[in-house]
Amino acid sequence: MADTELYDLLEVGQNASDADIKKNYHKLARQYHPDKNPGAEDKFKEIQSAYEVLSDPQKRQMYDRFGMAAVRGDAPGGGEGGPFGGIFSQMFGGGGDIFGGMGGRRRVAKAETIGLPLEVSLEEMYNGATKHVEYKRQVVCKTCNGTGGKSGSVTTCKPCRGSGIKVTHRPLGPGMMQQIQSVCTDCGGSGDYIRDKDKCKKCKGKRLVEINHKQEVPVSMGMRHEQKIPFRGMADEMPDGEPGDMIVILQQLDHTDYRRVDCDLFVEKSISLREALCGFTCTLYHLDGRNLRLSTPPGAVLSPGCIHGLEGEGMPVFRRPDVKGNLYVQFTIQFPDSGFLEESQLKELECLLPTRPGPPALDPEAEEVDMIESEGTRGVGGAQGGGAIYDEDEEDDERVGGAQRVGCSQQ
Repeated sequence: MADTELYDLLEVGQNASDADIKKNYHKLARQYHPDKNPGAEDKFKEIQSAYEVLSDPQKRQMYDRFGMAAVRGDAPGGGEGGPFGGIFSQMFGGGGDIFGGMGGRRRVAKAETIGLPLEVSLEEMYNGATKHVEYKRQVVCKTCNGTGGKSGSVTTCKPCRGSGIKVTHRPLGPGMMQQIQSVCTDCGGSGDYIRDKDKCKKCKGKRLVEINHKQEVPVSMGMRHEQKIPFRGMADEMPDGEPGDMIVILQQLDHTDYRRVDCDLFVEKSISLREALCGFTCTLYHLDGRNLRLSTPPGAVLSPGCIHGLEGEGMPVFRRPDVKGNLYVQFTIQFPDSGFLEESQLKELECLLPTRPGPPALDPEAEEVDMIESEGTRGVGGAQGGGAIYDEDEEDDERVGGAQRVGCSQQ
């Protein structure tokens, strides 16, 4: 049976609200005050002590859990000194197994925090999005209201005296003992004991049930890879404590075209040699669905690997979406396929291109060799043995220019 002595002293029920407890306390305090009722001094002190416990949510929760064992000083950490010595001993220093540190104030138990990864595309981080995560969580059983059994069937576990912790001692030597604490196996750490036949059919006495939970996750513009979005109290619940927190950890997916560095974006554009020398116009598809027109005036020569920037076209700044970084475009130039130009074309091209430098000094003893183009390549490597060098070139391209090439639509 649940202990109700403190409630009886204040003449309220166990489910009384804070307002009812306060109201009855003031009424009884006036009735039994020593100035008005000199013979009721002890009664007045008991009323004050009862109110001190029941007016504090944490102390009231502890009293409801430990009952008369705490009041009599039978619970772990209980002391002596009056009818309320045990409960106050646990609250103000004696209950080391239940309370700790900082003046002996009670530490409210809280369930563990969990982290869940959520994959997000670069477009979603640029434009903002609403995502969802699904996971399993433990919640207090509504059938038994978290008691684990029928009304009145829950009693204090005797082996641990309601603390949920068993304390054993092991001798280490003459006059030396080691104290070992472990979770009580009889009650599973709950401090309560319920007979099998009285256990709740829904939670089977565990006081918690597992449910599938779907949580909406707002992804704001400009959020970053590994950024954490906390959801307070959305992890597992505890019957006698606070629910844990759930934290969503964003995982930015690689983009096929764009690469992000802080608030800047990088993209690679491939153009022909004619366009690099004579000017060009093309469109670039942006992350927000716009088409950006890129162009150079006739006569403006672009060198291979050159980078041009577009101010204010990068990623939005988190919580300041009106401020954006820059977009950088790196140009790669496609040279004509292997082959030979006609002599007339060579003469025309020579007239247009800058003058050749003077002939270098040749070593008369140098051995003359013929260059041939390896099948399937334009340069180093060949069909065999060149893979490592080619891979290194690709890695350099990724570091400089970002993602894969994006084609231009001529206009």
